[in-house]
Amino acid sequence: MGAAQRIAVRETTAAAMLDMPATEFRRLVSVGALPQPCRIGRHERWRVDQIEAILSGGAALPDEDFEL
Repeated sequence: MGAAQRIAVRETTAAAMLDMPATEFRRLVSVGALPQPCRIGRHERWRVDQIEAILSGGAALPDEDFEL
């Protein structure tokens, strides 16, 4: 049996997927440029498919003037 595939990750992992510091990731989440986390109990997790959609251009940013 292979390793389990992650479907949701914590903030630091999501930031690393986008190659940015967690503080910058959180700022982009707070201004709406990146998706909000899902809450699982008291834990916040970001869906991997949403992050991958941003990287592939499948998820539009709400403000066209915004730059990553």
